[in-house]
Amino acid sequence: MATPGADSATAAGEPPEFIEVGDTATPEEASEPEDWDARSSTSTSLASGIQRHAFANGRRYHAYRDGRYPIPNDETEQNREDMKHAMVLELSDGKLFHAPIGDHPQKIIDLGTGTGIWAMEVGDQYPGAEVTGADLSPIQPDWIPPNVRFIVDDVEDEWLFDKDFDFIHMRNLATWVHNLPKLLERCFANLKPSAWVETQDFNSNVNCDDGTMPDDWALIKFWALLHEAMLKLNVDIRVAPQIGELMEQAGFVNVRKTAYKVPIGTWPRNNILNLVGEYMRTIMEDLLGAAASKPLKTLGMTDTEIQVFLVSVRSALRDRNVHAYGTYYSWVGQKPLDA
Repeated sequence: MATPGADSATAAGEPPEFIEVGDTATPEEASEPEDWDARSSTSTSLASGIQRHAFANGRRYHAYRDGRYPIPNDETEQNREDMKHAMVLELSDGKLFHAPIGDHPQKIIDLGTGTGIWAMEVGDQYPGAEVTGADLSPIQPDWIPPNVRFIVDDVEDEWLFDKDFDFIHMRNLATWVHNLPKLLERCFANLKPSAWVETQDFNSNVNCDDGTMPDDWALIKFWALLHEAMLKLNVDIRVAPQIGELMEQAGFVNVRKTAYKVPIGTWPRNNILNLVGEYMRTIMEDLLGAAASKPLKTLGMTDTEIQVFLVSVRSALRDRNVHAYGTYYSWVGQKPLDA
């Protein structure tokens, strides 16, 4: 079954497929997407972890390695993360991953697992596998599949958990870490020979194919400012197109890319992409508050300046006359058999 908006290739770049504009888009003031977390599954209790949090600017953050990740971990952010999960499943025709890991993987780890929804669904899909989710925040459910466990750890430090994995997965993590080449080297060292790594990340940029996006559009400026702010924190949120090259530098072979166009708003004619666009718009709207809480303040903007600017960004997100989209990248790489 063909997936709308997808393109597979080995080189970095934007997917070429043109998204057809619908005659009548769903009104942006319509109800928000529902049942986006319906696929989540639960079963046995989660062992206690580091159950502490830090608070700033009215938002909650991880306390373990406080400040490492400048995005909140509160309920608003957890809902946004689970909505991204649902959106990616719609975009990829239900694929939890793209790596050809076979039918009987034994050990899988999800780095930056967040709410744990991906790890739990993979645990259900592979009941014979041991699935580990690692994150700075102890925000995972108390009831989980019996073959799944969660640990609180900083994946950018030396790993204290088991090695020799069949599959290492990270989603929406590679573009938020401080040293991605080092993390990929660590993945390489902790995989079994011939095993796979996969990253899935947004490019944190916005594009348009039909000339409807003004050069001074507020969402373009938002991503540019967030990119500038995160570079001050030694994080490159626009590294996604180059991850394949970094995988090869780390020693991986058979590196492949799948790229998806992710519409922003309900302007596409295709029903799936229309829903994806509604998800993406909501995800972006929720990101604005997280960005305002810490990152944008590194640029010297006052609270008033930030809030006035974000009003224009919210207006842009609701403008169905602009047919904008982001790009979502999946990169897979294999550890050589003789490594």
